[in-house]
Formats: sequence, C-alpha cells, structure tokens
Amino acid sequence: MPEVNQYVFSNKELLELLIKQAGVHEGRWVLMANFGFNAGNFGPSPDQAVPGAVVAVQQIGIQRAGADMPEQMSLDAAVVNPSAD
Repeated sequence: MPEVNQYVFSNKELLELLIKQAGVHEGRWVLMANFGFNAGNFGPSPDQAVPGAVVAVQQIGIQRAGADMPEQMSLDAAVVNPSAD
C-alpha cells in the first residue's frame, strides 16, 4: 500500500472539524480567514523586477453566521457537534 503524504478537506469538512475542535455545540457557523497583504518589487533578478503583491492566509477560524449568510455556507453546531448532555 502506498504511503499517504497528503490529506485534503472541503470547506464544509474543515468547518466541521473546527467546530468540533472549538467545542461549540450551538449556533450556525461559517469558515473565516484573516489575510495579510504586502506590496513590493518581485522578479527573478533586479533587472526583471516588477511591482507585485503577496497575499498570505494568516489565520483560519470560524465565526457565527449572520442572518444574511446563505445557509449553504454555514453549519449548525448542534447538528455536527451535539452536546453530550
């Protein structure tokens, strides 16, 4: 059997894992990301440098879904991580 060296998750799967990791048992939640942005001159050499930008994902998390959030983008914590009570 080949060695596994990569696992991928859909946005919904990642959201469910984070809800469980955070111990959340109620409310609708969505996946969120915080981005960093930096501008500079980029290129393989100083003569070929051109203005450019870098966007980096700094954090991934969950936040409560607002009333205007489409239901398809959120998960109900009570369904995916029910309380043991």
